[in-house]
Amino acid sequence: MPSSVSSAPPVPCASHTPPLPQDRPEALGLSSQRLEKMSDAIKREIDKGTTPGVTILIARRGAVGWFEALGRQSPAAKTPMAPDSIFRIFSMTKPIVSVGVMQLVEDGELLLDDPLTKFIPEFSNQSVAVVNAGKLELRPLIRPITIQDLLRHTSGLAYDHIGDGPVQKMYQQAQVRSRKISNAEHASRIAALPLVCQPGAAWNYSRSTDVLGRVIELVSGRSLGAFLSERILAPLGMSDTGFHSAPANKGRIAEPFAADPWTGDKVALFNPLEQPVMESAGGGLVSTTMDYARFCQMLLNGGTLDGTRIIGRKTLQLMTANHLAPNLPTDTSILTPGHGFGLGFAVRTEPGIAAFPGSVGQFFWAGIAGTFFWVDPAEELFAVFMSQGPGQRDYFRTLVRGLVYAAVE
Repeated sequence: MPSSVSSAPPVPCASHTPPLPQDRPEALGLSSQRLEKMSDAIKREIDKGTTPGVTILIARRGAVGWFEALGRQSPAAKTPMAPDSIFRIFSMTKPIVSVGVMQLVEDGELLLDDPLTKFIPEFSNQSVAVVNAGKLELRPLIRPITIQDLLRHTSGLAYDHIGDGPVQKMYQQAQVRSRKISNAEHASRIAALPLVCQPGAAWNYSRSTDVLGRVIELVSGRSLGAFLSERILAPLGMSDTGFHSAPANKGRIAEPFAADPWTGDKVALFNPLEQPVMESAGGGLVSTTMDYARFCQMLLNGGTLDGTRIIGRKTLQLMTANHLAPNLPTDTSILTPGHGFGLGFAVRTEPGIAAFPGSVGQFFWAGIAGTFFWVDPAEELFAVFMSQGPGQRDYFRTLVRGLVYAAVE
């Protein structure tokens, strides 16, 4: 593996996350020559000012074959990016929370076809917003939102930053993005707003997982953070993952450029050292590359890591299968062609169509600030990429996938 990993300078409050096994790339069916070309390509992007710095970890056949930290951790400092730098992972929170929901399903605490109103009665009064002849009409629900709808984003809920319709404007006015409200208050505000479509009628990326975070709290009787720590993070040894980081970790926080290098727009991300009131199930976690790699290895292993089972093998198979009906309307700018969606993960359904290589059955997701991961069972491979640059996220997702698969022998 690259020397930049072992030679990285010490940082305050270094991570105590147990590392995964390591091996030479060739022993894992990876080309070190192609991986060096991948590294060179990323370095060129750093030199061009596309991103301050990144980490990239690639594992195959049960061991890490490549783990590199490149560039700077923050554009305002000379600190190099480190293997244990801390990133805001935003929507990469969703797969972790989705596993938590399915743990409750395995416990018999809830069912996938349970209506959301069984747990949060305030959603009983929701309606669907329809624009007819320029006027907004509210129509009754044909059926209630289910837990499965929330997991696969067919609930009819919305995101305030995706789209500019009347419902999105209502979300903005309700300030549902605030980190100063509780999960309970967030769910109440969402319940008071109309849906963008009937439940099950379309795939709309939304605050569905945030609502599931409140369901977890109600069913488990614990805060979302406490539940995730007890059931997933601590058992996996993910010591640097949480809804905020300790003040001692200030020197480990990866930061973006103050302004987007391509558009000049201001870039503003939340402060990971501030403890939020709302523990956002849809996008609130911070983590490190190795922490998330341990989560990915558990997924690739069929639900276990180091002898500890987190989720059942068949449950995980259900989660990583496509749950979208043929011809269901989707937002192709987010869920790209050639893919479906399972319970918390996007799933590749075609060997072609997509603009990047992969395998049918691979599953993945990403964070809006520039982090992403994928798990490819067919190749016994997973990769974790971390950066902090919202405007460049789509570019790096496509670039890095191609570079990684070029190294698979």
